Amino acid sequence: MTAQKDLDTRDRILRAAARLLAEGDGEPVSTRAVCTAAGVGAPTLYHHFGDKRGLFDAVAAYGFGRYLASKRAQESTGDPVEDLRRGWDLHIEYGRTNPAFYTLMYGTSRTPPIAGEAHRILLGLLDAVARAGRLRVPVGTAARMIHAAGVGVTLALIAGEGDGEADDELSERTREAILAAVTVPADGQDGAGSTAAGAGALRAALAADPPARLSASEAALLGEWLDRIAEG
Repeated sequence: MTAQKDLDTRDRILRAAARLLAEGDGEPVSTRAVCTAAGVGAPTLYHHFGDKRGLFDAVAAYGFGRYLASKRAQESTGDPVEDLRRGWDLHIEYGRTNPAFYTLMYGTSRTPPIAGEAHRILLGLLDAVARAGRLRVPVGTAARMIHAAGVGVTLALIAGEGDGEADDELSERTREAILAAVTVPADGQDGAGSTAAGAGALRAALAADPPARLSASEAALLGEWLDRIAEG
């Protein structure tokens, strides 16, 4: 088998698995069904993917690629909090229009490796909010809060908890509640929240450009203090 034929076979298996997953309305897809749809035997499937988990990790990456491409291509509005808001909407929309792939990504106890790239994009958006002095809590805390809320809302919508306008309202209300919890207003009129945001901004700036006059241990200690202030 030539290298090109090998790639073609792998792609055919991936496409077959993705199609069965999309058509299955959430039902499990067997490797036997994938082999039949792709016109290959089980040894060929295992040669390319190792096992069923390897196959569906690859399928998740295949299906999630379009979502990641759209996130990478998203241009900044000039307002990092608005960029975060748009990122939330994009995440929810992907899950609603691609429920099978989304459930494969986030609906099990094991998240495929490709999800790590989406998380890094979220961290980048939050770092921009922190550098603007608008983040109320540390970047890591904000990322966990947004991820948990976003995945929870999306899975609820996929499960059919609501419809039409109610779906949109659930997403929007949760989004705004989370943004209010992790960011401060642009005018800075938020007392302790502004202090925490200032600490977060300094933390992000130091991470991007570590001060040469501080030792590694001193920089780590300063970062810990700033995180405590940012945590409130």
